[in-house]
Amino acid sequence: MKLQQLLSYVRRAADDYNMISEGDIIGVGISGGKDSLTLLWALAELRRFYPKKYTLKAISVNLGYAIDYSEIESLCRKLDVELTIVNTQIAQIVFDIRKESNPCSLCAKLRKGAFNDAAVVLGCNKIAYAHHKDDVIETMLMSLVYEGRFHTFAPVTYLDRINLTLIRPLIYVNECDVAGFANKYQLPVFKNPCPADGKTTREGAHNWIKAWNTEAPGVRERLFRAIASGTLPEWKLPEETSSVNENRKEITHNTESAENNRT
Repeated sequence: MKLQQLLSYVRRAADDYNMISEGDIIGVGISGGKDSLTLLWALAELRRFYPKKYTLKAISVNLGYAIDYSEIESLCRKLDVELTIVNTQIAQIVFDIRKESNPCSLCAKLRKGAFNDAAVVLGCNKIAYAHHKDDVIETMLMSLVYEGRFHTFAPVTYLDRINLTLIRPLIYVNECDVAGFANKYQLPVFKNPCPADGKTTREGAHNWIKAWNTEAPGVRERLFRAIASGTLPEWKLPEETSSVNENRKEITHNTESAENNRT
């Protein structure tokens, strides 16, 4: 996927759900994976022409592993984004001290806490996560299977305890397109050093949807359409204008056509 297409999806998400306001200071979580680096690039480029001016701050929470950040630091300099690295001992707490049988839950809680605290210290009023369309669908599926309810995370969430607004600008972007963008623009992606990587429940949901999509091409887009146009109140568009609805239909149509062409 080219930068222009990525920016069109990110801008539509930002416009549809009023993600960006004038003067925002947005902290972008950087894990070193393709998703977060793609989001950082997109938001950095969007600054050049978006009508509402905003500032970006990249924040990376190091769980305690030996990671070489030099290439990410170079990317941030190229994009003119300040990078803050938060060093923690989360990996030691989760795996060595607590010896968690289900490490992902505690790790995520501690990591988010460290990220949010850093964002507040840096003066951010918003934070951005790099959840893409596949994450939206997989979360819904896990909620349906394991909790018995139709639910997924929201495009925008206000975190009242810490007075931060969480936005997810990649919700219209397919994971395969994120991977294509990362490869095309040679983003400095490094492998997740966590020993639990690839062994999570989310990975299982990802494989289910992949198998279903082979048997019924377009299932990803139909599942996403059920979320975006369904009954979840947090997914209702703030302003139900015809132009926004047409944009959403165009996104769904274009991505479903692309999905069918790949299968």
